[in-house]
Amino acid sequence: MRFATYNIEWFAYLFDKNDRLMLDGKPSGVHGVDRYTQGRAIAHVLRRIDADAVMVIEAPNTGRTQRTTRALEAFAAEAGLRAREAVSGYPNDTHQEIALLYDPDVLNARHDARSSAAAPRFDGVFEIDLDVDEQLDQVEFSKPPLELAVTTRGGTALRMIGAHLKSKAPHGARTAAEITAMAIANRRKQMAQAIWLHRRVAEHAAAGEHVMVLGDLNDGPGLDQYERLFGQSSVEIVMGDLLNDPHAQGLQQPRPDIPPSTSRFYNAEDKRFIRALLDYVMISQSLMAMRPAWRIWHPFEDGECFADEDMRQALLDASDHFPVTVDIEVE
Repeated sequence: MRFATYNIEWFAYLFDKNDRLMLDGKPSGVHGVDRYTQGRAIAHVLRRIDADAVMVIEAPNTGRTQRTTRALEAFAAEAGLRAREAVSGYPNDTHQEIALLYDPDVLNARHDARSSAAAPRFDGVFEIDLDVDEQLDQVEFSKPPLELAVTTRGGTALRMIGAHLKSKAPHGARTAAEITAMAIANRRKQMAQAIWLHRRVAEHAAAGEHVMVLGDLNDGPGLDQYERLFGQSSVEIVMGDLLNDPHAQGLQQPRPDIPPSTSRFYNAEDKRFIRALLDYVMISQSLMAMRPAWRIWHPFEDGECFADEDMRQALLDASDHFPVTVDIEVE
């Protein structure tokens, strides 16, 4: 079976207030790409990766008249995807939902949020002393992770968690001092979210369950200078010794000369593209015996994607992130 995570940049921009797909010449959420081009590109990429289940990050909005699942299922029908049913969890206020698009002939998935004293429900509040001042800080997710109970056609049970952690970028800061202060505060919040998420993973692992964490964690080992202040990245906290992702683990020391990446952003100031490893498919130790094989569908780093001109362009037009898949021998 193939599982994927895909951050589809501002997917919500392709739908009107009644979830009708808008494929026209107006701008999409991707810089320099119209809605028709982005929509066709997303469909091309999803058909090409042909995953049994895709954790969609920045999925269409749920609101007063909109429903994430309705929009995704309409898109899947229009694109001819076999992953044609959708499930989502707690909606958020960012117009960037988290949802799973899956093939109902291969597996069943349902929203199944959990809560414990150590790790409350993801739409709640997590109390932790972030700055070691003996005062508990209250942390919330702007995008609550999606917890799923999944059963494959062969009867294998999986716990899947889709996540989109807070960005560490100091948005709104103007002076150097403001940038530093905000970056550190954001880093603290992201570390708390990672601890919260790891505690849930630990509970599932302790119960002997198969666990997968998929999504955009906006972080990675060695990604920025603030990691020295806190000792490790939030990605390493989420993984601990319970989860595996070779791309993340490969960035731990000694680092490769050219690390892998899952995203590509344009920096208008120096007119260059920035590459970063932000998207992950992490699996529990219990799934490592099922011969997992990971792949980043990068238009310039994956040889097959680069050689396929249509796929290469579709990946660039669809999003500033690229899909990550893992193939596992599970029935």
